[in-house]
Order: sequence, then C-alpha cells, then structure tokens
Amino acid sequence: MKVVVQRVSHAEVAVNNILVSKIDQGYLLLVGFTQGDSLKQIEYVARKIARLRVFEDNQGLMNLAIDEVKGKILSISQFTVYGDVINSNRPSFTKALNYQEANELYLKFNEILRNEYSLEVLEGLFGQSMQVSLINDGPVTIIIEKND
Repeated sequence: MKVVVQRVSHAEVAVNNILVSKIDQGYLLLVGFTQGDSLKQIEYVARKIARLRVFEDNQGLMNLAIDEVKGKILSISQFTVYGDVINSNRPSFTKALNYQEANELYLKFNEILRNEYSLEVLEGLFGQSMQVSLINDGPVTIIIEKND
C-alpha cells in the first residue's frame, strides 16, 4: 500500500465537471494498493496518517496531528501511484491491485480512518476519471508505504 499525503489548505474533486467532494484544512490522500495488501497494511497506514504530526503548533513547529487542528481528509483512489517506469517511459501498472480488491481495501481504509480515529473523510469516486485540485500547504508532501 502506498499513500501520498499532502497537507492542504483546500482540495476538491470533480467528475465530469461536477463537484463530488471538497475540504479546507487537512489532507489530500492519493491511495494505491498492490498485490498482497490486506487489513494489516491498511491498519498500519491509517494509524500513521492519523498520528502524523505535520501541522504547525503556536511556535511554528510541525508538531500537531490532523485531529488537533480539526482537519478533514479528502481520500482519492489512485492506482497510478504504482506506475512503474523503470524499464520504459510508458508506465506499467501491473503492480497495482485489481479493481475489485482495491475498491474493497479503499473502502475499508476510509472506514478505519472514520471509525477508529474519528476523522472526517470525504472521497472521490472509485474507478472514475476525476479532476483533483488542491492548494498544498507548505508545501508538505509525505509518502507512507507498507509492503509486508
């Protein structure tokens, strides 16, 4: 599992130019799954995201977690984070998990963030061509990965 975490002051997702979800302060997550991913990986990554301290405290230090700033999450399924360009300039997506299994893990991942960490999580539309826009705050971008 691989998640690109971007601290944002605003993010939104649209499908066919129709707004689906939007947030202000929080995280935009680009979430991808690979073969072998299971509940173990999504629990680990959800815990890391919930506890990640990248929001500034009153001394200007990245020391606060998302719940401490009342931030929200916009979670976007993103199989292209597993695009492999080592042997070609055209990405291979053979490492990305198949649609059905990835969708199940994606929904479970968002559910864990909501239920176990009491975070507000909005979503894009799984498997759709989405237009994602964001204002990266900082910019702060962290990649969290769990392979075993």
